[in-house]
Amino acid sequence: MQNLNFPAYTFRLKNSENKTSIFDSIRKKFIILTPEEWVRQHTVQFLISEKKYPKSLINVEKKVAVNGMQKRYDVIVFHPNGTINIIVECKAPKIKITQATFDQIARYNLTLNADYLMVTNGLDHYYCQMDFKQERYHFLKEIPNYSTI
Repeated sequence: MQNLNFPAYTFRLKNSENKTSIFDSIRKKFIILTPEEWVRQHTVQFLISEKKYPKSLINVEKKVAVNGMQKRYDVIVFHPNGTINIIVECKAPKIKITQATFDQIARYNLTLNADYLMVTNGLDHYYCQMDFKQERYHFLKEIPNYSTI
């Protein structure tokens, strides 16, 4: 798999029927290793190892209803009280991050009301803080550490 713009992490991989899988420590199972999954697993490890978010507050790939349609988010980080702190949208490294990518996560956030948004293709990372009063987001240099929220 391609090197990403994250620190180096160690992952559990296995091969079965000519397919490589990666162990997801949040879902506690092996997942087929696609380029997007490679980014998602790096993002989860980044949140745990670098930003110190507890595993217990992280959720991966669950369905959410957005405008009456079933969508699936990549990663969500909760506050201890159960409200949503961060939504992360992961794309494969070959996918360029565009305004459409931000529009997608912003639509999800109309339902989820997260404080922060992160969009990454593993090479480029973008972080935003929501301003619900002004109905917009402000770009940040990085997502806050767990200890600062």
